[in-house]
Amino acid sequence: MVRRTGPAHSRVEFAHPSEQEFARFLDYYRIRWLYEPVSFPIAWEGTRVAEMFTPDFYLPEHDLYIELTTMKQSLVTPKNRKLRMLRELYPELNVRLLYRKDYQQLLAKAGYGALEVQHLRKEDVGEILISPVELETRLRALARKISRDYRGQSLVLVGVLKGITFFLADLARQIKVPFVIDYLDLQRFAGALPQDRVRIVRNIDYPIEGRHVLLVEDIINTGFTLDYVLSELRRRQPTSLEVVTLLDRPLRRMVSLPVRYVGFQIPNDYVV
Repeated sequence: MVRRTGPAHSRVEFAHPSEQEFARFLDYYRIRWLYEPVSFPIAWEGTRVAEMFTPDFYLPEHDLYIELTTMKQSLVTPKNRKLRMLRELYPELNVRLLYRKDYQQLLAKAGYGALEVQHLRKEDVGEILISPVELETRLRALARKISRDYRGQSLVLVGVLKGITFFLADLARQIKVPFVIDYLDLQRFAGALPQDRVRIVRNIDYPIEGRHVLLVEDIINTGFTLDYVLSELRRRQPTSLEVVTLLDRPLRRMVSLPVRYVGFQIPNDYVV
């Protein structure tokens, strides 16, 4: 095996610009990474290695290899073949392939270009996953369960600006226990060290030490954002800290996190 590591993303020579953008995304969430650290033999001619596969990134804290592709899914058959061979030969490896749509949504989440939902054409909509009636019914059910679980308690509802606004407002109207609402906001900085590159620029105002806190999310994909926010909230020593999300996409999960309340599990497709 050949091992190669590099410094911060600004000083690493990446094979493709998309890899540098993804490294910036990882730095944004203070996730340690190695670029192309290991090459795995996957085919031999006699005793000679004939083919190797080198995943783009390794995340040591999550023991996860990531292969990034910005090609159309219809054009990634050779890469999928190599990944299948890799998993068969090294079943202990945790490796994920990120397609172009996954990559674009991750970058948009970190502020690298907004998804132009307002320009979405009717022919771009494959199907309606959740009808308005289903949405309202499920939201009421979530609120009832939360109200039962916290009966006799009071809650602090925390949302991360700005995508959470409508779901948080609709959910809060249905919750029957006392609560307060607070928000936090994240922003990326060009710091010299990874821990300086993301900060909470608007923190919650309400003291949560000794309180029951419910973090409200609109959608959970990889779990990187949620992992960062939960770690920051835990520093304030709440009595309990749980998560409610309207949408959960478990097929994209890269960080194992407990999510107590889930509105809908959705497939690995682009949704608006």
